[in-house]
Amino acid sequence: MKELLRTNDPLLLVRATDLLASEGIPAFPLDQHMSVLEGSIGVLPRRLMVADRDFFMAQAILRDNGLR
Repeated sequence: MKELLRTNDPLLLVRATDLLASEGIPAFPLDQHMSVLEGSIGVLPRRLMVADRDFFMAQAILRDNGLR
């Protein structure tokens, strides 16, 4: 697994996940439940992970759609 995206913006994370899913690339968001520890203020970034074999294609998809 490689980290594709790290962001505090939950909408960006959802948009990226949906774009990748539409291209057949499974993505796994991590750290979504860290808001319990931070008090829901959005300080800790969330990460989007993809399989090593999908990393370069996923980067290109995000770049082509203006998300990187």
